[in-house]
Amino acid sequence: MTSSLATVPAVTATTTAGPAVATRSRTRRRTPARDFRTTRWGWAYSAPAVLIFATFVIVPTGYTFYVSLWKWNALNPAMSVYRGLGNYQRLFDSTQPTFGSSLWHSLYFSGAMVIGGTALSLALALLLQRGGALLNASRVALFLPHATPVIATSMIWVWIFNPRFGLADWLLHSLHLPTSQWLQSSTSAMPAVIVYSLWHEVGFTTVVFLGGLAVLPNELSEAARMDGCNAWQEFWHITWHQLRPVTVFVVAITAITSLQAFTQFYQLSDGGPVYATTTLSYLVYQEAFVLSDTGYGAALAVVLFAVTVFFTLVRRRTASGADSALA
Repeated sequence: MTSSLATVPAVTATTTAGPAVATRSRTRRRTPARDFRTTRWGWAYSAPAVLIFATFVIVPTGYTFYVSLWKWNALNPAMSVYRGLGNYQRLFDSTQPTFGSSLWHSLYFSGAMVIGGTALSLALALLLQRGGALLNASRVALFLPHATPVIATSMIWVWIFNPRFGLADWLLHSLHLPTSQWLQSSTSAMPAVIVYSLWHEVGFTTVVFLGGLAVLPNELSEAARMDGCNAWQEFWHITWHQLRPVTVFVVAITAITSLQAFTQFYQLSDGGPVYATTTLSYLVYQEAFVLSDTGYGAALAVVLFAVTVFFTLVRRRTASGADSALA
């Protein structure tokens, strides 16, 4: 009897130690998850995407740079004349429209879209965040212009900006404000294109800001209101600070798409009047396809690509800085 009782603690110790030993053995046997990006299967799965990207992006970009070194003969490439960097030297010639003026128009348009579009879309997002049946319906109405084709809506806005019977001048006249020539004047043509572009693009950036506002925690805002902060202080120090990564994304995407904008300039103003709306992207089209100077047009396209890459790198740098600051 005494020996049987003596064995009870030993059995209990064995049973209690058993799960711990088994857990340690399973822990030792567990191997880290494999990173398939460095395996043959990883390369095999990514090969189709890499092939498509190389076919439609990398190869055409390299070929554009190659064409920019020639006085290219599009009908018979064998008769093309090698010019080296001669097409790039032409960027600084005084021909009309000049490269400098076209670059300035592109930066002017991009700056207006970035500043005006970001401020307007953020204000609309803060308003629509309040909810309600009417505001929820307004979200769909606000995003709808972005879902429409640029070429079709541009044709409608040509009639809206008509100085004789257009809706824009009719509204100004009804409000007893001075009317404008809009697309027929070199001073108002670019602002008119900016107005249309904001109307078409603000819906997308507003949705992006709404997504950012939806995931923000409410604890900091509630604490700020309890400490006596007003609505502006809460927005400036709490909401916008947390929205910094979203703002950086919106600014970068808007800048890149604005630099590459072409359709509205082609349809609304055709680069005029007096080259007032001839941007760098429109100049690429004019030189390469209208004047058939393919080599010079390719050089302009390479410069536009370099400017776009610059803004992309700035976006990556500022995004990483914003993330580290918020962390």
